[in-house]
Amino acid sequence: MLRLERVTKRFGAVTAVDEVSLDVAAGEFVTMLGPSGCGKTTTLRLIAGFERADSGRITLADRDITNVPPQERGIGMVFQNYALFPHMNVFDNVAFGIRTRRMSKQEIHRRVLGALELVDLRDLAYRKIQQLSGGQQQRVALARALAPEPPLILLDEPLSNLDAALRERTRNELRQLLKRVNMTAIFVTHDQEEAFALSDRIVLMHAGRVQQIGAPEELYTDPANVHVATFLGRGAHLPCTIVSVSGNAATCEVAPGTHWPARVLGGVRAEPGRPATLLVRPDAIALVPANAPAGDTRPIVATVLDVRFAGAFSSYRVRTDGGELVVNGAAGIAQPGDDVGIAPRGPNAVFVIG
Repeated sequence: MLRLERVTKRFGAVTAVDEVSLDVAAGEFVTMLGPSGCGKTTTLRLIAGFERADSGRITLADRDITNVPPQERGIGMVFQNYALFPHMNVFDNVAFGIRTRRMSKQEIHRRVLGALELVDLRDLAYRKIQQLSGGQQQRVALARALAPEPPLILLDEPLSNLDAALRERTRNELRQLLKRVNMTAIFVTHDQEEAFALSDRIVLMHAGRVQQIGAPEELYTDPANVHVATFLGRGAHLPCTIVSVSGNAATCEVAPGTHWPARVLGGVRAEPGRPATLLVRPDAIALVPANAPAGDTRPIVATVLDVRFAGAFSSYRVRTDGGELVVNGAAGIAQPGDDVGIAPRGPNAVFVIG
């Protein structure tokens, strides 16, 4: 459906998008994720035609659109601030983008009401924009993008202005809607929870380059490099010494005589005898009795500092000789002041990041 081939965009001496390549299949929901300044929004604007690529090629349904003006690309767009017209009612806002096309009034009416039906706002077609809630305005913006029946829709952080509860409900409705109409979508966000909830695949970017493309589970459990691992999820750093290395598998001494298996991430130099740093996520380690072995891996001893209830689990902040860690576990298994053991949940649960 959509293909980017080594697309590059520079602003003076700054390379905002650096040889980005991407294939998006019809009906796929792809999220471009990364911190501010990573190039995700610029990439979206290149696809939309609001920016012109310095090099590379963009095709949509086998049509080269690299140098095609935005209004001739036939792509739907939902902006972060919705860009609705306050002097128009809901119907006229949705109709705005298609009234310039050669369509009969009957066809425009059909498309507008059809798009409002999709977002469950048909009954509000003649309501003023100022009379709508933030969530309703977001749905009007989505209906406006859907009304021309585009092959592709681009969404630039359209949920960022909503409160937490409304954002969660709206993102679920958004995915269900786009899947129901089999719409191809590219979504831009810096919020990893949002990306995990919405995406078929995630494109994680850093410094203008694509770091990894894959399903949310793949990026989280099998990160390609340190940038991916440290951006996704929370984690603490634990010093260690490399004992042995075989391929991307390492054995690390995290305390005298206590060895943990770990995965060496791409680009990290890991050599036996060398000091290193482990990335330890809260769900990658487990609380065990302080004096009990955990399979073939001995636990390190820690003291519970704090316990926070988090619904389905509790979050335990513990102190080890190597620093503080956070562990997710069942509620009630330890209290502040308790001595506990900490052990990895599996051979690839923790990562060597440096």
